[in-house]
Amino acid sequence: MATMAAAATFLNYGAPSINIQPTKTPKMWNTRRARTVKCTSSIGIGDFIGGDLIKPDIGRWLSDVEEHKALAIYTPHEGGYEGRYLNRLGYQGYYFLDLTARGLGDPETTLTKIHPVCPAHVGKQPIARWYFPPEVDYRLAALPPNAKGLVLWIIEAKVLSKSELQFLALLPTLRPKVRVIAECGNWRKFMWKPLKEISGLTTEEEV
Repeated sequence: MATMAAAATFLNYGAPSINIQPTKTPKMWNTRRARTVKCTSSIGIGDFIGGDLIKPDIGRWLSDVEEHKALAIYTPHEGGYEGRYLNRLGYQGYYFLDLTARGLGDPETTLTKIHPVCPAHVGKQPIARWYFPPEVDYRLAALPPNAKGLVLWIIEAKVLSKSELQFLALLPTLRPKVRVIAECGNWRKFMWKPLKEISGLTTEEEV
């Protein structure tokens, strides 16, 4: 036992003494200064109770639909706001026909005439052609007696040409119980203009 202690003393002779202590975690200081951001946008009551619930222009919306009968609307990119205006038309007794402008074809033929439709095939079947009734006339005939009219809601109408928009603007003249709402683009807030003005049938001064 004494021999092992002497050997250990001999091996540690001349070696520097090491004092091992538990290391402390260094404190991390945030050297980045706080930046003050100046908010330039105005804060209104809509920021507290929901901007989609406050629509003081609903009355003007309903009157413009009855006056112009065809409107071009511009909705925010996030979507959802147009549902408030659609529901108000539903409360008035209108029924809706939702169509997308992509793949609509000729609006006059599709909406007011018997039109052919070619179903998709995989290359081996013969190309068939089916005939469908006019979309607007078919829906008008199926309306209940207490319905106020039919609202033709065109999605992605910004892809339509000027002549196609002009026909949609004149459609309520051909079908008096039809109202046309065309989504012609996006804006920071929900807004609308007469479709005749957008399609070039009337000037802004005349409106």
